[in-house]
Amino acid sequence: MSNKEALRELQHRLAERMQAARSQAPGNSWLAVECGGHDFLLALQQAGEIFPVPAITPVPHTQAWLAGVANLRGGLYAVVDLGGFLGLRQQAPARNDQSRLVAVNAKLDINCALLVDRLAGLRNSAELTPVEAPAEAAALPPFVGRRLRDGQGRVWQELLLQALVVDEHFLSIVA
Repeated sequence: MSNKEALRELQHRLAERMQAARSQAPGNSWLAVECGGHDFLLALQQAGEIFPVPAITPVPHTQAWLAGVANLRGGLYAVVDLGGFLGLRQQAPARNDQSRLVAVNAKLDINCALLVDRLAGLRNSAELTPVEAPAEAAALPPFVGRRLRDGQGRVWQELLLQALVVDEHFLSIVA
């Protein structure tokens, strides 16, 4: 099977699992993504469609973490480099075949997509256990949620998209 066919099949299985997970109780399922060398969980109820990275048109006089705008299914979306916004990297990421855009759910009333380095599948609350927050956690912004460990011992940081899209820094895109 070619790499493209395998990737399409993976995306199809992931889309099916996401649809099934959305029917579960709120807060029980997450989309796991990797960005800037860190692992994050996005609540499925707050995440939207996943896209391969299309052409992104830069927007002048904006923050470096605003990659630009892109046409996603006929809609114009602001594309935020998640790793850049979180301060995990200083320059634009090197996009590869695994890079993806995760649109924010339309229910959150913002046409925005997050550029992530790689999808890492779905996680369910039954597979995760809370990890004690480090001492500096009190200084974290309100969109940073709990830290959770999966069955393989990997620690994931929950990002609350509903809080992110109303964060003053996130909304201040002018440089």
